[in-house]
Parts: sequence; C-alpha cells; structure tokens
Amino acid sequence: MRLIAVSLSPRPHRRVGDNGGVSTPEPADRLVAGRYRLRRLLGQGSMGTVWEAYDEYLRRPVAVKQVRLPPGVPQAQADELRERTLREARAIAVVSHPNVITLHDVALEDDEPFVVMEFMAATSLAELLKANGPLDTTQAAIVADAVAAGLAAAHSAGITHRDVKPGNVLVGPDGRVKLTDFGIARNVSERTLTRTGVMLGSPSYIAPEIASGGQVTPQADLWGLGATLFAAVEGNAPYDPDGAVVETIAKVVDGEVPQPAHEGPLRPIITGLMVKDPTARLPLREVRERLHPLLPAPGSPAYRSFAVTEDTPTVAPKPITPPPAPPPAPPGETSAPLAPAPGPLPFAAPPRRPGAAALAVAAVLLFMVAAAAGFALTRVVGGQAILPPDPPPTSPPASAPLRDLVPRTADAATLAGEQGGGFTIPAPADWVKFVEQRTARTLPNSTRVHWVSPDGAAELVVERFPNFYPKHTVGMYVRALAGRVPGYRVVGDMPLPDPAVPESARHITYRSVETAAEGSDVNRVSFANILPRSQDLWVVSVTVPIDQEDSGRRDLFTRIAPEFRPSG
Repeated sequence: MRLIAVSLSPRPHRRVGDNGGVSTPEPADRLVAGRYRLRRLLGQGSMGTVWEAYDEYLRRPVAVKQVRLPPGVPQAQADELRERTLREARAIAVVSHPNVITLHDVALEDDEPFVVMEFMAATSLAELLKANGPLDTTQAAIVADAVAAGLAAAHSAGITHRDVKPGNVLVGPDGRVKLTDFGIARNVSERTLTRTGVMLGSPSYIAPEIASGGQVTPQADLWGLGATLFAAVEGNAPYDPDGAVVETIAKVVDGEVPQPAHEGPLRPIITGLMVKDPTARLPLREVRERLHPLLPAPGSPAYRSFAVTEDTPTVAPKPITPPPAPPPAPPGETSAPLAPAPGPLPFAAPPRRPGAAALAVAAVLLFMVAAAAGFALTRVVGGQAILPPDPPPTSPPASAPLRDLVPRTADAATLAGEQGGGFTIPAPADWVKFVEQRTARTLPNSTRVHWVSPDGAAELVVERFPNFYPKHTVGMYVRALAGRVPGYRVVGDMPLPDPAVPESARHITYRSVETAAEGSDVNRVSFANILPRSQDLWVVSVTVPIDQEDSGRRDLFTRIAPEFRPSG
C-alpha cells in the first residue's frame, strides 16, 4: 500500500465557492490583474488563500483564490506546475451548472496563479452537520440530488472532482446547494507528490482505489457522494476524521465498508455507492432516479430550513429551495411520475406455432405478387413504361458549413496599467474566454486573452507584450517559445506580409506535445502571427489537435488572424 499525505488543516467558515491553502496573506485592497480588488480574507490553508474580492470591470463580488506553489520546487518544475494549473482551470471553465461553483477567470501574477470564482454566501454541509446534527431524509435527498447533478455535469465535460465531501458542499442561506473545490490547488501539488508515490485526499471520504494509489476515474466521485450522504444521515463521517491518517487509510483500503445505521430509503443508495469495486457503484443517473421520489413538491415546508443553532452565526435559518423542478401541471391534471424500468418491448409478441407463421408469410407474398401485377398491367394499358424513368443527376451534397465566428472585443491590459490593450477579433461563438497574466525571465510581462473550445481541445490566444521595443526582438520571442512550450518544434517560419511593419512581422507554425492527466501524450499544432505594433508586440495564435491541422488552418486561423485589429 502506498503512503497517502492528507491535508488536515482546519477550514474556517467560508463565504465562497472554493477554499485552498495559504502562505503569507496578501494585503487587503490589492488590485489583481488590473480589475479584482481584494477586500477580505476568507480562508487559508497549506495550498493557498481565498479572498472576497470585487470585480471593478463588471462590478460584482467574486472569490479569488491565490494558489501557492509548494516551497523548494525547482524553477522548471514550478513552470510546469503553473501550466498544469492553467490547463486544469481551462477544463473546469467548461463546466456550467446551477449546482457547481462557476470559474470566471485565471490570472498569473508574480509567478503565482490567481483563480477567480463565483462568490456565494454559504456555509458548508460539514459545518451544518456539526452545528445541527444529521439531516432528515428529505433534506439529505435535496443535498444529494444537487451534488449528483453537479457531478453529472462535470463528468460529461471530462472533469473528475476527486474530493467530494461535506466540506466541499455549500448550502446558501437562500437554499442553493453547490459543489465546489474541483482541485485546482490540489492538482498543482499532485504533480510533485505523485512522483514519489504520495497523493492527496480526505481520509474519511477518499475512495479506496485512490487511497491505494490507483487510477483516478469518475467512479471515485461516486464513492465520495456515498460517503457524503452517509455523513448527512448519520451526522458523522464513515471513518473517524480524528483518527491516525495511516490507520484510517488502511481501513479504507483493506477494512470492511461501514454500513449506515439509518434504515430509511437512503440506505440502499449509500450502500450502492460505497462499493470497493468502482465499476459496481450506482451510476449517477440511477442515483437521481432513486432520489426523485424523496424530493418534496415545490413550496413544501420540508424546504423550510437547514437551521443552525445560536452558537453558529454563520447561516440564518432561512428557507431552502429545491433543485430546479418541472412546472406544475395544469388544473385538473396530475404530474406524471417517473417512468418505471422498461419491461418487455411492446413488439416482442409471444412465439407463434410454425404452421401459423408459414401461413402468414405465404399470405404476405401472395399480396405483394398481386399488387405488382396490377401495377404493371395499369402502366401497360396507359402506354407507359413499366419501370419509372431514371432520376435526373444531382450535384454532390454541399460540404458542412464552416464554424460560425462572431466579433469579440477584449482588453489585454496589464497589471501595470499600460494603455493600448484593446482589440477586436472574430472567435467561435461557443468558445469560453479567460485572461491570463504571464511573467518571463527573458521577455517583458505579457497579457494573454484565451478563447477555448467547449471540449478543451482547441484555443485561440491573443498575447500582448507592452513596451517590447526597443530592448527585445521578434527573434528573442521565437527562441523563448522553446522554453515555454513542451515538445516545441518549428515546422514553418516565414516573413508575414504586413503593411504596418513589412520587414519584421512573421508567421510560424510549430508543434507541441503535452502530457494529459492520465499520462498519455497529446500532440497539437499552433499557427501564430507575430505582429510588432509601435512599442508593443502582439501574437495571434490558434492551436488545434494535430489530426485537425488542415481544417484548423483553413477554417479557423486563416479566417481569424487577418481580422485581428488592435484598437488601443
């Protein structure tokens, strides 16, 4: 059995969608990425700090997590960890669901990633259980259904949570239930720790296959959901959270699975999820089907409160609303219940006797012969050919329409506030945008505006280096790519006809190799226009999987790059 390192740092009350660890807190009122004003420290631990902040562009409250890299990490490995953090954030940004905390933005400042999330005034389920004890069946079903819905959305987007537990389930005073902490900070540390056989997790809720160092799959989240539901109905974790870590892990891996004393309708759901064989666990669809009859009708008093005691002033005893429900049936009608498990197919008739089947076939054949003879006789009498004329030749079907592009206006402003960062560019309508600040040892700091495809496989990037000239050259930027891009290999480099600066602009095509979370290599190709503009350098690039090289150049890059227009 491999050793598991588990963070046991206390988690204070949170009013955010996520939590992390910490080192030295940043001063309040600091402006991050030129727009996020830090207001109040909300939580801290070993991996980062969480702030309540204010987005001065959109004028809304947000939560900002400052991700801290483990101390003593070599520079090359630290760069790799930062890139992995950003890749993880890009993937999570694809998940959009009412029961999942939304990721808004990512910025890289002073070599540290800042993750900007939805702000939610909330208390964790762990704190509610500690204050009030176990939930009743209806309340537990409301929470479990919301978490299951959030996990289903994440899994469909290819995201595994890896640490489902009451501390990561938030309940707002208005009754909203959201799943948080999709492991951005935890994954940053995993890249370092897993090389020595050490992994992170919460020992009381960690799935056996993760505890033993096995592969992480979405089925691990099913165990976490079952363990969380166990805690909700029992009032305590399935394993002692205060016990010795190694002893707890040994019980998770080698011991018997704890059985809830609760005998209600949630017990079979818990036991169906907390199964050591990941492939034997209840799928989320079946979990929700079993929970549906336990959810009360909208407006029921059962939604009234997850009340807390007077000693816990973090949440007011306000009504809790259910997950989205279908509209009520019209007067005089009743809502249709969920369909039961399908029985025999309606056309699967009992087998017939051989004699009856033969007679039926013969009758059908006789009918078809008679119909054909009648049709032929009719056409002969009418002086027409028996066979219909050949259809006129048709043109080949048109090719599928190209991807729809819409004009986007964005700002590549920097933390230092240099002017001239505005631009417009066409981008696919369904791609997700986020902004990243980058620092480098040999180049000026830059701002990168990303648009990422829903599946995370392709992206459009506009990068601006303010005050690039006269100290730097395009050649310096191209050489720096070799240290920034894993598996970097140039396959095309040519001068770019550019009326603004015809002697300096360049177009390059290069390939890269990234390592995916499961350890497999992902080969991609990038097309980039390198454009000097006054004192700034702009880079417009499109990156796609290697098997989409032709279509990526034809359908995306050649349509997008020529339309790039700086407006500052």
